[in-house]
Amino acid sequence: MADRAKVVAVVVAAGVGAAVLAAACVFLAIWMYRRRASVVARTRTRSLESSTATLRANGSTASLDSSVSVSVVSESVADWGHNPLPPGKRVAFWGWRGANNGRDQPLSISGIPKYHYKDLQKATNNFTTILGQGSFGPVYKAVMATGEVVAVKVLASDSTQGEREFQTEVILLSRLHHRNLVNLVGYCVEKGQHILMYEYMSNGNLATLLYGDNKRSLSWQERLQIAHDVSHGIEYLHEGAVPPVIHRDLKSANILLDESMRAKVRQFMMEYLC
Repeated sequence: MADRAKVVAVVVAAGVGAAVLAAACVFLAIWMYRRRASVVARTRTRSLESSTATLRANGSTASLDSSVSVSVVSESVADWGHNPLPPGKRVAFWGWRGANNGRDQPLSISGIPKYHYKDLQKATNNFTTILGQGSFGPVYKAVMATGEVVAVKVLASDSTQGEREFQTEVILLSRLHHRNLVNLVGYCVEKGQHILMYEYMSNGNLATLLYGDNKRSLSWQERLQIAHDVSHGIEYLHEGAVPPVIHRDLKSANILLDESMRAKVRQFMMEYLC
């Protein structure tokens, strides 16, 4: 009788132990599943925050699906013209299509569209809408087909800069995006011409307001705001751009003002510190 009781006790103990072990395994599996899900969620959150921080680090308000990357990556000049911006995005920004219902659209690099010379010729009324004459060539006001206004800089034909150097310059300029820089929005390489397209700044340059024959005088508040804007643009070039950039020609004539009198630094022929 005693032996039978012992056997029953052993069987019961074994059953209880097996049940406890099974329960422990179930709880362990649930814990590992939840932990893994938590790690995946944190990883996705960090990735999203990192992407957002990368796009906003330079003060711009670009969205996550922007076709232009703010970070600098290795890109060979050999890839010139082989990174087309999706047609939908080109049309959404410029509202422009080629003569063949969009099939003749120009190529782009680093998200910067390439335009045909004939389209810029038409937009500038055969290059008669001159805004000013710079040391590297004249600047024209261009009105695109949809009414978008840009500044078109035609580099002097006697410039020592070859096509390869110009292509490299466009690649580098396309990577600089900041609310206090006059950003590059397009380019053209046709008929022996090298043309850069920039944001149009309706209030011209600071030098004209400071030294020109006009009745408009800047208030102290406007002067402080301009100084603040310029400092942020230069800070981005020195500290935010990779590689860092030295402007080399910072002066009042190269500080442009938009319709709200906010200042942007004109960027062209700058020096990149590798």
